[in-house]
Amino acid sequence: MTSVFKTAEGERAVRERYLEYLEHWPVPNEQLRVPSREGETFVIVSGPKDAPALLLFHGSMANSAMWMADMPAWAAHFRVYAVDMIGEPGFSAPSRPPLDSDAHALWLDDVMAGLGVSRTFLAGVSLGGWLALDYAIRRPERVAGLVVLCPGGVGRLKIGFLFRVLPLLLLGHWGKSKATEIVLGRMPRSVSPEARGFIDFFRLIHENFRARRVKLPIFTDESLRALKMPLLAIVGGRDVMIDSGETRDRLKRNVDHAEIRYLPEAGHFIPGQTAAILDFSEKASRVLTQEIAR
Repeated sequence: MTSVFKTAEGERAVRERYLEYLEHWPVPNEQLRVPSREGETFVIVSGPKDAPALLLFHGSMANSAMWMADMPAWAAHFRVYAVDMIGEPGFSAPSRPPLDSDAHALWLDDVMAGLGVSRTFLAGVSLGGWLALDYAIRRPERVAGLVVLCPGGVGRLKIGFLFRVLPLLLLGHWGKSKATEIVLGRMPRSVSPEARGFIDFFRLIHENFRARRVKLPIFTDESLRALKMPLLAIVGGRDVMIDSGETRDRLKRNVDHAEIRYLPEAGHFIPGQTAAILDFSEKASRVLTQEIAR
């Protein structure tokens, strides 16, 4: 398979930094390599074996390191599976099957089978949010609840920000830092050291990784109306990549039971949602348990 990195040296730098993160994973964990039709999938597993399953999907140009700050809270209540998505700068295969097909759902079928998970809660960011929605639409019986942050596939993708970002990439470290701020949004003053560290890691990835150059498919209204499971969507009003207002409005119109949190001052990267996601997932888990008991 073609490498998703620009150079072998860049790939080595990103992988070494990722390994450093994994050495400091904040809770006990297993690191698995699960076979699938698209190649190996790297999964970090934390939390009690008998707890409800929660699968996490990071965004594009990222990996499961982005979940480290959330892990202590979530792993206390869920069996958490942080999945390195294929075709991204983690330890999974570089495969990039077509997004406008069932290929990613079939890949996740394999991953869940390898993990022994039949039904799960899903949480995803950006491209990971698109993946979570795609799987929930195609396999609704396997998804107990759904959390998406600034998800792709609902609101239109903006391209205007590229005209601001591309010239900055030619201006050295300052320009690249400014470009990152434009894409992800200004970092709140109260953000955790872990989140700031991840931004630095994102910059390293950005310098060395070959980004996807395909548009995310937009889900139809009919597809969105098929989402009957509990759904929480968190979107930022200052997102320069995705029209978050359209995301909010389409979900309101088509998924009337969805809980939507529109944060006017947030950008594409929305840190500090650990408690909100845990609260939503625990409530949905309790409802599911009560339904099964009946």
